[in-house]
Amino acid sequence: MNPGPPVLLYTLAGCRYCDAKRSELLRRGVTLHEVDVGARPETIPELLKLTRGQRIVPVIVAGGKVEIAPDGGSPI
Repeated sequence: MNPGPPVLLYTLAGCRYCDAKRSELLRRGVTLHEVDVGARPETIPELLKLTRGQRIVPVIVAGGKVEIAPDGGSPI
């Protein structure tokens, strides 16, 4: 099985929605590249561009598609 290109997952430590989304993706065998915006605040402007200014995680970027907190989220 080809896992395909890595999925970019923006998270924040302590975010239960982020933990749930990470677990779901890993269970499905998805290769993740995770960015913790709390540990790497320099990535927040990049995140805000993807979300059009929404300060929320998790954000999933896969195959050119952006999903913003699809099952609920936490503010950053």
